[in-house]
Amino acid sequence: MDNKTLWNNVLTEMEISLSRANFGTWFKHTNIYKQEEGIVFISVPNAFVRDWLANKYHKSILTSLRANYPEIRSIEYIITKLGESPTQKEQMVIQNKVETTPDNLGFNDLYINRDSNLNPKYTFDNFVIGPFNEVAYSAAQAVIKNPGNNYNPLYIYGNTGLGKTHLLQAIGNYLKKINNDKKVYYITSEDYTVDYVNLVRSGKGNYFKEKYRKYDLLIIDDIQFFSKKEGTQEELFHLFNSFYENNKQIIFSSDKSPKFINNIDDRLRSRFEGGMIVDVNKPNYESRLAILQTKAKNMGLNTPDDVLEYLATNIQDNVRELEGSLNTILCQVQVKKRMLNVNEVKNLIKNNIKPKKTISIKDIIKIVSDFYNLEEKFLYEKTRRKEIVRPRQIIMYLLREDFNTSYPYIGQKLGGRDHTTVMHAYEKIKKEIKENNNLLQELEQIRNLMYNN
Repeated sequence: MDNKTLWNNVLTEMEISLSRANFGTWFKHTNIYKQEEGIVFISVPNAFVRDWLANKYHKSILTSLRANYPEIRSIEYIITKLGESPTQKEQMVIQNKVETTPDNLGFNDLYINRDSNLNPKYTFDNFVIGPFNEVAYSAAQAVIKNPGNNYNPLYIYGNTGLGKTHLLQAIGNYLKKINNDKKVYYITSEDYTVDYVNLVRSGKGNYFKEKYRKYDLLIIDDIQFFSKKEGTQEELFHLFNSFYENNKQIIFSSDKSPKFINNIDDRLRSRFEGGMIVDVNKPNYESRLAILQTKAKNMGLNTPDDVLEYLATNIQDNVRELEGSLNTILCQVQVKKRMLNVNEVKNLIKNNIKPKKTISIKDIIKIVSDFYNLEEKFLYEKTRRKEIVRPRQIIMYLLREDFNTSYPYIGQKLGGRDHTTVMHAYEKIKKEIKENNNLLQELEQIRNLMYNN
């Protein structure tokens, strides 16, 4: 693949994920200057763009480049004049490239261990524990005490950006630290699938089988992307059996519980469900503030309390967005040579804060009816059919629990029912979720549809 085509593929992916203004500001007049021994030299028009790409978008760019061309190992950003070719002023490459060290990136992204594919920045030391992830953290601690025996497999799920990857890789990094002879490997489901397809096409299917069975701990991230990939699922099934029979630890992550991953073979799903399944929820305010304080300290940012409190109050869904907001502040601090005040921060990240989503009772009724594959009209009817009563009770519970809607108003909107019926439904569901994990997971999936779609 030539450099122009490769960079156009990257730009296409970046454009989809960014606002038009951000894409135009940071990626205009950029291109691949040259490739050399697995290093891609990206041409940028000035030092400000160079520093911003290195701090803000480096990981996304590197991931996209590797997806198109797996042999790429790292990136260097260089300042060149428009139209300048690699043969002109070659010394400029050395003078202007960004030294990708942990200090100026804020991460160790270029220092990924090639043998384990682990990023050393992900450790238990900088992992913030709170009510939203303490069960997952406890399960991880049990695994490192007795890998292959306690909780095998360990399955961690939750929405994107909540720190699942950090926790998974912290397990791998810890086991490597205490026993360097342990063979540990981390891989995303996408990379696992690509590896499988490439080796099968090249006639090296048997090599693929042996490649992954040599490890003592295998971590596979985002397994929901195995959906519909029948060949990869088949191979993973046999790999899992090999690990389990030999008391080798395997860890999975996903954005949802195994029972809600569509187009997964039932026998593979049963393997996922055969160990310990734990979820990671959205962090509460105190946890968000603690995360910001820890990450700001690690970045060397002496951030005022009112700035951190503002971020913790307004960025609620995603740990990754919290870290991204600090990266944005860090870049501006480096440019301005001073810390920003809270009003400057508000203006800086206003486009990154999602507006509060409004949702109507009608929306909730539709989401629940679609989730349980029912026609909406049945939920208004006076019927005691179990397949209708349970979804209706869930709607009543959500309206009361999440929106504090009055009992009479809920009853009125659901077929003119008495408020005592709504009260009974609310209390019934509230009590049952303490004992019924399946119901709890169903409510979580419904809430994801309500708030994230």
